[in-house]
Amino acid sequence: MIPPRKSRTIHVRRLAIGGSAPIAVQSMAATQTRDVAATLRQVRILEAAGADLIRIAVDSAADVDALAQIRAQTQALLSVDLQENYRLAAKVAPYVDKIRYNPGHLHHHEKERGVAEKVAFIVDVAREHGCALRIGINAGSIAPEYKQRFGADHVGAIVACAVEHCRLVDELGFSDYVVSIKDSDPRLVIDANTRFAAARPDVPLHLGVTEAGMPPEGIIKTRIAFEQLLSRGIGDTLRVSLTVPFDDKGLEIKVGRELLADIEAGRFRSVPPNFFDGLNIIACPSCSRVENARFIELAAEVKHMTAYAKSHDLTIAIMGCRVNGPGETDDADLGLWCGPNFVNLKRGPADIGAFSYDEILAALKRELDVLIAKRA
Repeated sequence: MIPPRKSRTIHVRRLAIGGSAPIAVQSMAATQTRDVAATLRQVRILEAAGADLIRIAVDSAADVDALAQIRAQTQALLSVDLQENYRLAAKVAPYVDKIRYNPGHLHHHEKERGVAEKVAFIVDVAREHGCALRIGINAGSIAPEYKQRFGADHVGAIVACAVEHCRLVDELGFSDYVVSIKDSDPRLVIDANTRFAAARPDVPLHLGVTEAGMPPEGIIKTRIAFEQLLSRGIGDTLRVSLTVPFDDKGLEIKVGRELLADIEAGRFRSVPPNFFDGLNIIACPSCSRVENARFIELAAEVKHMTAYAKSHDLTIAIMGCRVNGPGETDDADLGLWCGPNFVNLKRGPADIGAFSYDEILAALKRELDVLIAKRA
């Protein structure tokens, strides 16, 4: 039930992606990169689970040093996740096989330089070191110029951003790249990727529902998107993003393989029309940017504590870091983003305050009860 794909084939070293190549399944190390032993353990857990590619986030000089040590101790194919400092590409490229940049983060540093110049820098680095690229667009961090142009049309904004960044990379004569367009809502993931595939069927697509949350809901959300896209011949590599304990990260690979097997065999699982009604909990899958491992426990505690509100149409977002947390909680009714010692609580884009990990559940419940009472 997965028809032939129209995308071209690119290579991440020995791994072919796109065209007639098998659909690759990947994941991301959740530990802090500078903790070399813990991150190597993550890499080995994911390798043992059958990961084709493993992504690691790098945000500092200490992370770069750690990445060099990790590279020396594994033959796994590694992708690096650049954050706001695009120039780190030059430092990490010798140790990885693929570089991911987010167009929504390019405006943060060296504001006097244009986006095209920054993209050219990343492409030149990738070409020099034989790395592939991922243009990784996230609906929670849309570049400002696209927000201005498209307003409330978020899908139009992220699709246009993807198409234009493909043009920038194409004009530089570089073809070993894929695109990802992610959101926490599988319906928007389906819409955006379908639109992009119609505009650029030649470009391999990396599929994922970002911040899908905890099992089983996170698996269901991911299945909804993957069934609709893969059955149309859209998607060349995928990542299942689940909020699970570090030692269970191999579950992302296992679930990814199971979903592929089901779709290939025509085993589809429909969901009722009211599946998206009621309380929606969004949670990031954790990565090396998480500064307190209690984030994962907190996500589970929030799910348990809010069970009484499951019939209310509200969204609670739980993010594990200061990089994505502040922006990606703006659209939620209540948002939590976690620092090393405190959890920041928000009501929509408005900050409520910072609370200790022991205080945050009570504070969240107070705010949740207020919202429920207002809508009664």
